Amino acid sequence: MFTASDLRKGLRVKIDNEPYIITEFNFVKPGKGQALYRTKLKNMINGNQYERSFRSVDTFETADLREKKMQYLYKEGDKYCFMDNENYEQVYLTETQVDEAKNFLIDNIEVEILLFEDRPIGISLPNFVDLIVTEAEPWAKGDTAAGSTKPVKVQTGYTILVPTFVTEGEKIRIDTRTGEYLTRVKG
Repeated sequence: MFTASDLRKGLRVKIDNEPYIITEFNFVKPGKGQALYRTKLKNMINGNQYERSFRSVDTFETADLREKKMQYLYKEGDKYCFMDNENYEQVYLTETQVDEAKNFLIDNIEVEILLFEDRPIGISLPNFVDLIVTEAEPWAKGDTAAGSTKPVKVQTGYTILVPTFVTEGEKIRIDTRTGEYLTRVKG
């Protein structure tokens, strides 16, 4: 259990049977009366944000959150299927829960699924993923302006800016945190 004085930015708490993360936190002591803890909370299931004030006597439960390694299998409609590597159970995440990660999901990639009371609510990708370029405009010799880039499409359908020397069929490494090109991958 937490008290209001334990609150801080990044803390995950359970309020009204839902997990929330504190995105902003301020301590306010008016001239008269009790001290207040003003927070901005983000619902970890649906992403809704709101502001709420708490008194110093308020208490909170810890959100029962854990991460589990799972393997991405396939997309069916607007649901993404992941398999637990230990017991082979399958779980599904919605397109909203997967969010930007869908740009980097390839068959059999290992990811971390965030579970709230054994219910999947989010995904964490590896920091880097290697994808194959499926569409790239040809590079004309002489187009060598320093720092010039061109858009290419990778196997997941994601479009990314890369240096002009990258060609169709090559494998490139992408930073999943920023969505940016890092390097070509040999082999």
